[in-house]
Amino acid sequence: MKNFFFTLFISLLSGAFVTLTAQELVSNGQREIVFKSVNVIPMDQERVIENQTVVVKNGRITALGDDAKVKFNKDALVINAKGKYLTPGWAEIHAHVPPIDDIEPMKEVLILYLVNGITTIRGMLGHPKHLELRSKINSGAILGPHFYTTGPSFNGQTVKNAERGAEMVREQKAAGYDYLKLHPGLTKETFPAIAKTAHEVGIPFVGHVSFNVGVWRAIDAKYSTIDHMDGFVEALTPGIDTLVEQETGLFGSWIGARAETTLIPKLMEGLRKNNIRVVATQALAERWLSPLPAEEYTDDPEMKYMKPEQVQGWTNTKNTYLSNPNFSKVGAEKLIQIRRKLIYECQKNGVELLLGSDAPQIFNVPGFSIHHEMKYMVDAGLTPYQTLRTGTVNVASYLNKTDSGTIKTGNVSDLVLLSGNPLKDINQTRNIEGVMIGTNWLSKDYLANELKKLEKK
Repeated sequence: MKNFFFTLFISLLSGAFVTLTAQELVSNGQREIVFKSVNVIPMDQERVIENQTVVVKNGRITALGDDAKVKFNKDALVINAKGKYLTPGWAEIHAHVPPIDDIEPMKEVLILYLVNGITTIRGMLGHPKHLELRSKINSGAILGPHFYTTGPSFNGQTVKNAERGAEMVREQKAAGYDYLKLHPGLTKETFPAIAKTAHEVGIPFVGHVSFNVGVWRAIDAKYSTIDHMDGFVEALTPGIDTLVEQETGLFGSWIGARAETTLIPKLMEGLRKNNIRVVATQALAERWLSPLPAEEYTDDPEMKYMKPEQVQGWTNTKNTYLSNPNFSKVGAEKLIQIRRKLIYECQKNGVELLLGSDAPQIFNVPGFSIHHEMKYMVDAGLTPYQTLRTGTVNVASYLNKTDSGTIKTGNVSDLVLLSGNPLKDINQTRNIEGVMIGTNWLSKDYLANELKKLEKK
C-alpha cells in the first residue's frame, strides 16, 4: 500500500484557472490598510487584545494599539472590524501544487489555499516549473501564499543505487529547491547516501520514512520533518523486524492495534533530541484510514471545487481500503486513536508539530483540509491555542522567519480576519471575513467571487 501512495501522488488540478490582476485586488499597493476596532490574537501567548487598531502598509504591520491612540492617513482603506478577530495567516506544510510544465493551473490551487487563510505553503512533490512559480510569487507577478518547494521525489523507482541518490541530492541543491522529498522504497543502502550528501551540501530532507529504513534510522539521520508520522506505528510494534511491508499497511494501518504505548517515550525523546519536527497530516488518516464510509465525505461542501471524477477516484480508493481482507473496523479505530495519542504526546513532550494536511489527497481539498486538520488536532487533545501555534509560531521558527507567525509592529502583514474567536472554538477558523497577504487585502466578497469561479459542479 505504501508503494501505491507515491504512485497516487496527486491528480492534477487542471481545468479553468484563475487570472488575477492588480485592478481586481483591493488596495494592491502603497496605501495604508487599517483594521479598526478589531480583537487581535497576537499568538505571542494565549490572549485576545480587544478593540485595537492595526495599520498595515507595504506588506508590514506599521502600528498596533488602542483605537483612540493609533493614527493613520485620511486616504487609508479602513476596514470596520468591530467584533471580529485578527490572527496571523496559517501555513500548510504538506501542500501539493500540480507537478506539470504548465504554470497556469497552479494558480487555481494557490487561490484555494489563500481563500482559506493559508499564507505559507510547502509544496511536497516538486517540479522544475515550481522554481519559476516561487520566483513569480516572490516578485508579486502571481498572487499566492509564500511558497517553499521540494524537488522531485526520491523513491524506489527514481533511486536505484546509492550513487544515483547522492547525485540527485546535488542536482536538486544546485537547481535551487528548498527541500528534498523522500517517498517510500528507499533502502538501507540508498537512504544513507541521500542523507549524508544532503547534510554535506546543506539541503534538508523531509517526508516519508521508508519501511526498510525505519524511524530510528530516520531520527539518527536527522530528518528535517517526518510527515504523516510515517514509521511511528511500526516503531511501536514489537516484532516489527519479523514482518514484511505488505503486512503492515500504509502508516501501519494493519498493525495499529498492536502498537505498544509504553514505547512512546523513547520515540518522543529521539525526536526531541534531534530537533525533528512532525507534520501529522491527521486529516489524511482520519478521512482515508478511518472505518467511516466514503459517503461520510463525498457531500462535504468543498467537494464542488474538485472535478467529479477526482472525487469518484477518492471514493474508489477509500472503498478499496475498506474492502481489503486486512481491514477491520476495530483495527481502524485503534489506528486513529494511536495516531491521536502520538499527536498529543508530541505536544506534551516538546516535539514541535507543524500544521499540514496533505491536499489534494483522499477527501482533502486544498485549503479546506487545513481546517479539518486543526479540528482533528483539537480532537487529539491539543487546545485551540496550541493547534493554532502549529500553523503560525512553530512554522515561523522552523523557517527561521523572525518577522512572522505573530502580530506585532514590524512583522509581515500575513493576516486572517475571522468573525469568531478560534481560541474558544477552533471551527471559527472557517469563518473568514478576509485575508491579508503582503500588500493585498482580499475581502470576503472577493474571496467568494474567486471561489465561485472554481466550482466544478
